[in-house]
Amino acid sequence: QVQLVESGGGLVQAGGSLRLSCAASERTFSSDTMGWFRQAPGEEREFVAAITWNEGNTYYSRAVRDRFTISRDNAKNTVYLQMNSLKPEDTGVYYCAADPRRFRYLRMVGEYNYWGQGTQVTVSS
Repeated sequence: QVQLVESGGGLVQAGGSLRLSCAASERTFSSDTMGWFRQAPGEEREFVAAITWNEGNTYYSRAVRDRFTISRDNAKNTVYLQMNSLKPEDTGVYYCAADPRRFRYLRMVGEYNYWGQGTQVTVSS
């Protein structure tokens, strides 16, 4: 059973930075796409960013495009999310996800087969 373990969350002031990590226990996925999602209290889970293992192609939501950077270390089976210029509205639980069934729907929560347990990010104003 594949496991995804997130780390790096915490409390930061607005304008600050955090780097999240997602370590996969193995990389025997049908798809080579990994994604980050987040869920604010009382809100639905939403897409943040995604990356492909092989070519390193990246995809972002409009809300984070100019502030967040997704990257990967293939040797460590780890995906990172560097978050800069954080805003209070970035607060939420951040989840790592793997193996979307259909690449063209990589922004959709329901497409992913594997999820991590989530890590809390809190941005104070």
